[in-house]
Amino acid sequence: MEFFTEDQFTSLANPGVVSTQLLSPHNSTTRRITITRVSVEPGAIQPPHIHASSEQVWIVLEGKGTLLLSEKGRKPIKAGEIVRFEDGNLHGFKNTGTTVFVYMSVTSPPIDFSYAYQDATDSSDAAQAQPHAAQP
Repeated sequence: MEFFTEDQFTSLANPGVVSTQLLSPHNSTTRRITITRVSVEPGAIQPPHIHASSEQVWIVLEGKGTLLLSEKGRKPIKAGEIVRFEDGNLHGFKNTGTTVFVYMSVTSPPIDFSYAYQDATDSSDAAQAQPHAAQP
């Protein structure tokens, strides 16, 4: 069994986006899943990307915005909805709402998402980190 407390979480950040690694290669030996809690500020964007060999499920907890699915593909998404991306599905997100968009993400097999973020801090540093400005 593994049991985790906030001091074991790692926060990864890009402008307007904070991804808290709740269960990940940062703190677990699991070879099956990564679980993250992602907060996206109004106007911020997670650029479209793929996970070649992992599927991902988003459970939207707060806010609304637009999934960026292809060059022209867009789909609105809001709190209470769930989306699943298969291996290799192009996906990104723009917060088009006026409040923070928050979702839980489950990825299998697990991914160390550090490569996709500019800043990484453990949770003790995260409380002191300055928020990033939203991208245009």
